[in-house]
Amino acid sequence: MTRRSPPMVILLAIVTLGFYELFWLVRTKTEMNSKGAEIPTALLLLIPLVNLYWLWRFCCGVEHVTDGGMTVGKAFLLYLFLDFIGASIIQSKLNKVAD
Repeated sequence: MTRRSPPMVILLAIVTLGFYELFWLVRTKTEMNSKGAEIPTALLLLIPLVNLYWLWRFCCGVEHVTDGGMTVGKAFLLYLFLDFIGASIIQSKLNKVAD
């Protein structure tokens, strides 16, 4: 896993009007899949309501990679309600895996 600065995830998401957040989702998905997670193609992010299923699978990958350090439900709620701030919190958990 690539180590990223959680505050930079927030800052770049704001400065790029959300484009960095999409980039972050796709890059971390790829990295988590290489560690054994089973997250489907990021093209599902473009389909309304199906993107919620994709986000759930992404959060399943977070739980898998962190060995339960962050549960699926917690990651899903963080991302769903806090958006890029939740992404920053998830990134801090993923950074622990990178070490």
